[in-house]
Amino acid sequence: MVSKNQIKLITSLQQKKYRKQHELFFAEGIKVIQELLNSNFELYHLFSVEAIFDTLPQNKVTLISEAELKKISALTTPNTCLALFRIPEEKPVVESGLILALDDIRDPGNLGTILRLSDWFGISHVVCSNETVDIYNPKVVQATMGSITRVNVIYTDLEAFLDQTELPVFGTFMDGANIYEQKLPENGIIVMGNEANGISVAIEKHTTERISIPRFGDLQRTESLNVATATAIILSEFKRGLFSGR
Repeated sequence: MVSKNQIKLITSLQQKKYRKQHELFFAEGIKVIQELLNSNFELYHLFSVEAIFDTLPQNKVTLISEAELKKISALTTPNTCLALFRIPEEKPVVESGLILALDDIRDPGNLGTILRLSDWFGISHVVCSNETVDIYNPKVVQATMGSITRVNVIYTDLEAFLDQTELPVFGTFMDGANIYEQKLPENGIIVMGNEANGISVAIEKHTTERISIPRFGDLQRTESLNVATATAIILSEFKRGLFSGR
C-alpha cells in the first residue's frame, strides 16, 4: 500500500524544485526501470502492481493496486510500475570526440529523443544550457527509453563553457554551409538551438563554423526542421564522414 506521504512526495517530483530538494526523480515502465537498475543509478523505492523485479531488497519494494498506481503516475495510461531513484552527482565533461551542446531546448520529448540519438551515435557527453528542460523531468526520462543511463548530461553556463573550449564549435543555422559538402572532424562541439528561435545571439558569437541542412523541396517553403530530427541528420553526417574519410 502507498501512503499519503509517499503519494505527496512522488507527485511533487513532477516539479523541478522538489526533485532538486529531495534529490530524487521517478521513472515508469519495466524497460526504463530495468535500464536504470542495471546502471549506476541508486534505487530509492519501487512501487509495482506485480512482483516483477524479484531480486530487489524487500524493504525497497511496495506492491500496490492499479488504482494506487494511477494516483502516483504521471502517465495518462499508467504502466505496471514506478520507481524512485536518487539523482547522481554530475560528472565532468571530457573534451574529446564529439560533444553535443543544447541551447535552451524546452520540449521534454525533444530532449529525450536527442539523448536517445546521442546514445545511438556514440555521443558520450551532452552539455545543456541552464535554460534547457531538466533531464529528470518525468517526460524526458520516459522519452529517453533508458539512454539516460549511458549519456553524461551536465547543465552549465553554456556561453562560459564554449568560451573556454579549444574544440571547434559547429553551430546549426539556416544560412550555414551545406553540411553534405563539409569535411567534418572527429573532435568538436555541435550546438543545437531552441525549437522556436534557434541558437541565441550570445551562443552564436562562440561558434567557429556555421553549418546547415539544405532543403531539397521544390517550393522551399518549409521554415525549419524539428530540432530532434535535425540532430539525427547532423549526427549521422558527422559519423558518416568518419567512415567515408570525407
